[in-house]
Amino acid sequence: MPEAKLDAAGCGSMVVDYFHRTPRIIGADEKILTDAAAAGAPPYPPAVGGVTLNHLGWARILGLNVGIFGKMGDDRNGELLRAGMNALGIRHHLTLDGSASSSATIFVDPEGNRAIYMVRGATAELRPAEIRRRHGAFLRSARLATTEISQLPLATVIAILACARAHGIPTVLDVDVAPADACATLGTRAELERALGLATYLKPAKTAARELAPGLRDPVRMAETIRARYQNRAVAITDGERGCAIAADGVAIRIPAFRVRQIDSTGAGDAFLGAMVAGLGWGLDWPAIGRLGNAAGAVCVTHPGGFPSGFERRDEILALYGAPLPKAATSAGPAAAVADPPAPAAEVAGFFALCLAEMGALSDAIDLGAIARAVGAIQAVAARGGRVHVTGVGKPEHVARYAASILCSVGTMATFLHATETLHGSLGQVDPRDVVIAISNSGETAELCAAARAIRDHGARIIAITGGRDSTLARLAEVLIHAPVVREGGVLGLAPRISVLGQVMVVAALSVALEAARGLTLEEYSRWHQAGVLGDAARRLAARRGITADPVDSASAPNLSLVAGRRRRPVGPRR
Repeated sequence: MPEAKLDAAGCGSMVVDYFHRTPRIIGADEKILTDAAAAGAPPYPPAVGGVTLNHLGWARILGLNVGIFGKMGDDRNGELLRAGMNALGIRHHLTLDGSASSSATIFVDPEGNRAIYMVRGATAELRPAEIRRRHGAFLRSARLATTEISQLPLATVIAILACARAHGIPTVLDVDVAPADACATLGTRAELERALGLATYLKPAKTAARELAPGLRDPVRMAETIRARYQNRAVAITDGERGCAIAADGVAIRIPAFRVRQIDSTGAGDAFLGAMVAGLGWGLDWPAIGRLGNAAGAVCVTHPGGFPSGFERRDEILALYGAPLPKAATSAGPAAAVADPPAPAAEVAGFFALCLAEMGALSDAIDLGAIARAVGAIQAVAARGGRVHVTGVGKPEHVARYAASILCSVGTMATFLHATETLHGSLGQVDPRDVVIAISNSGETAELCAAARAIRDHGARIIAITGGRDSTLARLAEVLIHAPVVREGGVLGLAPRISVLGQVMVVAALSVALEAARGLTLEEYSRWHQAGVLGDAARRLAARRGITADPVDSASAPNLSLVAGRRRRPVGPRR
């Protein structure tokens, strides 16, 4: 019998916490004695923790069916973490091939304030490709997905959010560390921005919110500003003993915290988020969600550690919240998007969103200087009587045929070169004075690399368009245009789709640069396109501008017989 659908599935920090009591939180160049029970030993046993596991634990004791997925080590810390999950009935889908399970050393002062030093371990080793390949089915079994900006690589966070979006699953992103710290360790600023924009709901800690909304002091205005910037459905900022601020559609509120005696502030924001996940699942309105979250945070700080020790914490939350909790989820309120959409429609909608995200990232990452160097190489080849060839294997072969066609269309004579046949005689198509544009997403396709090596040894120049900056093809090339595409889209995420779009975009951009460098005129374009809609449009435009576009003679025409590699006369080395 299949297992019940999860109310929420999370991926992120699963950490064994080692606690120390300290008279105060010290700064740089200071020393202090802790209250270790024995020399070198902490006074408290190792505890279950971690940003994601904590909030799933609090959601679980409130009654949700939750699960966690990711990577940990096959070690004693991993055993402790899994035992904690099992004790609360948290389902897990984990691989145990990490170097070591994550850990943290936490110092707590008498007022309950804490300083945390994290060792990411296996959490840092979870790669984007593993999300769909290893954990995709588990993620798709959830009505809501949660993840974090704390320990996971940002590229992996993006993969989780994009996979959920592709399947119509709303997401909650816990921004637990300040953006400057995240970008210093977890990835780039561009990746951080993409992650923030992909999330359905954002829950920044107050330090993170201050960086995301610089110059603002009011948490409500900060939440509104962040939501407007990233177009999230809602933003909830936790502000410690001052409560929380929430901005959503038609809502901009600050909800005060419950007054309790703080023992340990570790995990208060995680408890808030666990209650927020529960409130979303039940369809509570935002004031109720904020109050429930504050109640969970208050209960958390009155006990040591960030992971709930048992279901009795639920009764403590209810006592503060002051109202009964719903028995089942509803489709009303903020959780309206939790209902499952038709799978094919969700896949297609998610694919389009992923295309736009990946193309935007490629646009940000592309080196315009590399395109300028490619134009310079092609111009230098043309100046000494050389020609342009374009090649690729698999799907890039079709991109290469398009590239030859579009380049000819705007005045750069080009021909398609069949990569695998290059080693069987077609190398005679290439003159040492020529340049070959080689296209490959990985840059490691064996047939293409062998052809590129033969072309280079033959004396011709190579321009590589590849997502593999350090690949074999990149090393063989004189000019590298790095075109990184992380995700392909689709259910399996394997078939070349978005990488092909990226290659076409780069090739088209190169044709624009060559067109501009040539100074292509409307008259030339009109004369070269003697038939079809484009030809008619060019001639009408030429007529409006008073340009006479006479039929072109064979002496002045570009060698259109080379378009898309269909040679109507032999083309070989010139003497």
